[in-house]
Amino acid sequence: MAFRLSLIAAAIVALSGPALASSPDAWADFRIEVRDTCLAAAKAQGMKAPEVVVHPFGSASYGIAVLREGDDKRICVFNKATKAVELT
Repeated sequence: MAFRLSLIAAAIVALSGPALASSPDAWADFRIEVRDTCLAAAKAQGMKAPEVVVHPFGSASYGIAVLREGDDKRICVFNKATKAVELT
């Protein structure tokens, strides 16, 4: 019985995914941080007012955003640990 409960608990944790890793407010703050940091980097590279689309959770290590201004499209990768960004 204990083994079965452990197996069920492990399955629930594995299937819960990133959406349960933090509170909704924490994910909203994360998306704002990714957006603002990527937007600043894009403006430093000459974009004036790009549209920014942030992936809701990113990957385990990175926040991901797409920036678009006219025909200019860039991917922004935000390191969750160091807060550094790189643009394509």
